[in-house]
Amino acid sequence: MKLGIDIGGTFTDLVLLEPGSGKLFFGKTLTTYPDPTLGILNGLQELMSLHGKSVAEVTTLIHGTTLVTNAIIERKGAPTALLTTAGFEDVLEIGREMRYDIYDIFIRMPSPLVPATLRKGIKERVDASGKILNPLSEAEVIKTLQALVKKGVRAVAVSFLHSYANPSHEKKVGDIIRSQFPSLSYSLSSEIMPEIREYERTSATVMNAYVQPLTGHYLSQLETILCDTCFKGHLHIMNSAGRLTTIQGAGKAPIQLLESGPAGGTMAGIFYGELLKK
Repeated sequence: MKLGIDIGGTFTDLVLLEPGSGKLFFGKTLTTYPDPTLGILNGLQELMSLHGKSVAEVTTLIHGTTLVTNAIIERKGAPTALLTTAGFEDVLEIGREMRYDIYDIFIRMPSPLVPATLRKGIKERVDASGKILNPLSEAEVIKTLQALVKKGVRAVAVSFLHSYANPSHEKKVGDIIRSQFPSLSYSLSSEIMPEIREYERTSATVMNAYVQPLTGHYLSQLETILCDTCFKGHLHIMNSAGRLTTIQGAGKAPIQLLESGPAGGTMAGIFYGELLKK
């Protein structure tokens, strides 16, 4: 059997498909806070019990969630710092000077996820072709990270100038964090969004780092609960494009789950639209 689970802000929905007969079984339960996996467990137990099925019969589980969306909107992510090329600490504040209401002269833009006190410039520089103009100082990175840890930072976003052309400096920072600051989670822009344009790349990397600890904990809890229910099938997480990723992929780049829940509805619309053409 195949199982679909979608967690929304209010309800957790479950759909069980029996491919042999084509039968569908539906379940609905309240989403539980602060641990949404409890709602999944409640819904699974109720759905399986009601229809005389077992989780052990499920070979494929597809999961969509608005966890990342809600965490960013409600500002419930981890205390996050930003390491960037010296002189570019305010790229999140400057943005593209675009306003969501161009006629509101008193508009107030949302505050950046990383406050100014946690945005640190590192004296390194790579040009647009990838050539290193100013090498990275490991001592400076370590000293900066030590100060950030003392301020309670749990996640670090690293977005250096032109790292899409040469990611070596960012990767070196990642190595330092893994070896000397294992309690920190981190996101490198060269891995999350290796594209030109500093604001877009930095913004995406910051959001990824911001929700990484929360998403990692959630996915770990989800795996544990499913294991306890004797689930031995394949678990897939739906991303913002309506495609599927693994637990590991979702944990490394949770920003790709930003529109996970709504994407499922869009993909269903495409599916039924194709059926109506026949």
